Amino acid sequence: MYATDAGAANASRTRRAERAKISDSRIGHGSVMTAYAQNGLIGMLTPQANTTVEPEMWALLPTRTSLVSARLTSKAPALADRLIEYLNSLPTTCEQFANAPLTAIGFACTGASYLAGRQREATIVRRVEDAQGVPCVTSALAIVRALRALDAESIALISPYDDALTEASVSYWESHDFSVAQLAAAAPAESAFHPIYGISEEQATSALRRMHRAPVDAVVLLGTGMPTLNALALASDWDGPAVVSCNFALAWATSAGQSASTDSLRSWQRGMHWLPRAELLFPYSRPDN
Repeated sequence: MYATDAGAANASRTRRAERAKISDSRIGHGSVMTAYAQNGLIGMLTPQANTTVEPEMWALLPTRTSLVSARLTSKAPALADRLIEYLNSLPTTCEQFANAPLTAIGFACTGASYLAGRQREATIVRRVEDAQGVPCVTSALAIVRALRALDAESIALISPYDDALTEASVSYWESHDFSVAQLAAAAPAESAFHPIYGISEEQATSALRRMHRAPVDAVVLLGTGMPTLNALALASDWDGPAVVSCNFALAWATSAGQSASTDSLRSWQRGMHWLPRAELLFPYSRPDN
């Protein structure tokens, strides 16, 4: 049985009232939550075949911060159409979380933001926040927030996308007043089940190594589907530009909340809380600089 408009509005008001009992300032500061989410519970939305977001989030999120995930789904045959549908349906997709005591919502699909543009993205984010009563952060906006915390103006991009989506990405970052000075491709995994999700950690890390001496303020590893923990480990103690990935920025922005400062981001970049956990969850030899 389908809910009426009035029923849906009442349900939305109920969710907002329940979540308003705990102020937004609780994010990252500890409060009585669920057993495994005493410092925050993130509602994370990932594209339907993405195999990277949840594993990286488990490695990156701080102690006592947890997540519940929902899938962004579409039957559209073309990638661009699927990405746009993911974003347009976001307010409805978030209803999967019901009355879970979320502290933030993360939209882990950067490509959708590129195609929709910053104005449409902002409109959808406001709709979600009005309905759910908690902050909503897209992975693209998380990158913007991180770059601004770093005072970055000139950036280099490492892209796993095809040319069209990479070009849309450049336009998006330029719309936020960043200058894209360099581009590098992470070779797509053509024989894998998916050209992005099948990329290896070494492919991403190799692309980052080529940016070691790039004359930019920051390097951005694009795409929530490209595995980046190895690359982030490489950058945690190197003398190259600052490095952020989409999942890294999204984990930081959704869990830190009002504490999402430059100092907190620098601590994350050094791997203070997450690197030992990542090496336990996904053992690999720490890459050499």
